Amino acid sequence: MGEIMEQGSNLLVPSNHEVKIIDRREIHLTGVKKITSFDHEEFLLETTMGILLLKGSGLEILKLDTHDGNVRIKGKINSYQYLENAKGKPREESFMAKLFK
Repeated sequence: MGEIMEQGSNLLVPSNHEVKIIDRREIHLTGVKKITSFDHEEFLLETTMGILLLKGSGLEILKLDTHDGNVRIKGKINSYQYLENAKGKPREESFMAKLFK
């Protein structure tokens, strides 16, 4: 997986966050603080609204503006999900939590 390091403190990231998907073949994101990891099937991005997991096929970066926090990615977009914890994986309930539902 590729990795892009976190931006320096002198770079500005807008506080708003937008996601725009065009025909499932391109996605435009604003409010991106950091791209944690990426490959042709998955991007893990830290945004102003939390960790975003993007899945698809043939994914690649078209444009990366680290100053403004804008990212454009092309490829087939299959899904995107905001993750609940900082480790980049969806939060799973413990066995005990499931048992007492």
